[in-house]
Amino acid sequence: MGTAPPVAEASGIVKQFDSTVALDDAHITIHQGQTHALVGRNGAGKSTLVSIMTGLQAPDRGTVAFDGRPAPRLADRDAWRTRVACVYQKSTIIPEVTVAENLFLHRLDRGPLGLVRWSEVRRKSRDLLEKWSVDVDVRLPARELTIEQRQFVEIARALSFGARFIVLDEPTAQLDGAAISRLFTRIEDLQQQGVTFLFISHHLQEVYDICDTVTVFRDARHVLTASVADLPRSELVAAMTGDAADTGRRGSRRPPPSGAAGTLTVGSLTSAGTYQGVSFEVRAGEIVGLAGAAGSGRTEVAETVVGLRAADSGTVDIAGVRPRPGSVPGTLAAGVGFVPQDRHHQGYVPHMSIADNGTLTVPRRLGSYGFINGRVREGLARSAIEDLAIKTPGPDLPVAGLSGGNQQKVVMARALANDPRLLVLISPTAGVDVRSKEFLLHKVEETAAGGTAVLLASDELDDLRICDRVLVMVQGRVVAEVPRGWNDHELVAAMEGVDLDA
Repeated sequence: MGTAPPVAEASGIVKQFDSTVALDDAHITIHQGQTHALVGRNGAGKSTLVSIMTGLQAPDRGTVAFDGRPAPRLADRDAWRTRVACVYQKSTIIPEVTVAENLFLHRLDRGPLGLVRWSEVRRKSRDLLEKWSVDVDVRLPARELTIEQRQFVEIARALSFGARFIVLDEPTAQLDGAAISRLFTRIEDLQQQGVTFLFISHHLQEVYDICDTVTVFRDARHVLTASVADLPRSELVAAMTGDAADTGRRGSRRPPPSGAAGTLTVGSLTSAGTYQGVSFEVRAGEIVGLAGAAGSGRTEVAETVVGLRAADSGTVDIAGVRPRPGSVPGTLAAGVGFVPQDRHHQGYVPHMSIADNGTLTVPRRLGSYGFINGRVREGLARSAIEDLAIKTPGPDLPVAGLSGGNQQKVVMARALANDPRLLVLISPTAGVDVRSKEFLLHKVEETAAGGTAVLLASDELDDLRICDRVLVMVQGRVVAEVPRGWNDHELVAAMEGVDLDA
């Protein structure tokens, strides 16, 4: 008897978006009954591969097959649903309708007059959930379900179409320890019933807890596929990082003296389901990194410091001032400059000029009684353009007309315009070219050398290299403090929640 064909297989996949190569001759093979992990750093190509393997987009080149047969046409959604389903980190359950309606949306039983036979819909829903051991009342509005219950309902819905191959995209990101344990038990039970999983996670320890096989992508290419049991943790981290223990630039400035004044003091910050008991200090002239994978809480903590969020409890003290929680004006008044995660939606107003964007945080410097002195505004803008080497014919050009790197420099100019005591940056070099990245990081170092405290939240290793120390967050908690001089293996392992000595 011949060997069964793979449940799913992608071969020679190439996908390019404009000048960005998202996948380059990538491949993966997933066999019956496996829980197969797909891991890689941000930008490795994982999300693009999943979108191709679930029929959301077509590859430029390459093939996808299920059970040895070519994938359906992209337009045949019903055929795709019988072969593969994806349970995303962000739930696709509709909160306003019941569990039963979610399970059989667009498939509701109707009688001769076209009326929905609700008793039949509920019966089929109960049968479906009982078959897959999901203990949920089908009459409940879906908004009343826990995150864990929503995931189980989504898995059951996927199985109801006939699919026996399910992609779990960051399924544990919003779950606590007990819920993760129950999820893993359910995965193992379903595995015994012939269901195959592709498991995507930023927490490498989970790969060792639940998966049989792991595939690593790096820089848009397949790097490694191996049995989890036979792969030491250090080798898995090396595959993800390219075995580059000390690549890239290192911060060149001297760290501040140990007696430097504390500019930012964060005390026991807690926000339900996001982060718990986070405490740290950033001294004047110090650059402190806040690192962690997606869902670790690093971004949310930084946003709380600058007033974009309000914690349930805990304190944020900036140079002796305690701004009202959730107040951006309050933090600006306390002396905070901020570079947000998404410059397109949070960082600038695209059709306003460089001059207007760069001075948004300093209206009092532009004139009195609500009037703007154009010459003052232009002078400040020209100074920022020179200081940050913004390539533009003049300060009146709309920011939308600049390249990505120059747009980010405008965002940095706005953050520095009020001579901040504290500069908070979230992924400050995301989506910019190499030269702009180097320039921006040098500007951060220069700002710190002038006595400004810097909090830099990122998962990009090049960003974190300039830090005097890095606080690592995993699942909402600070789990490690890594001093200056770390190597890639050490920091990535900490961010992924992996003990290299295990």
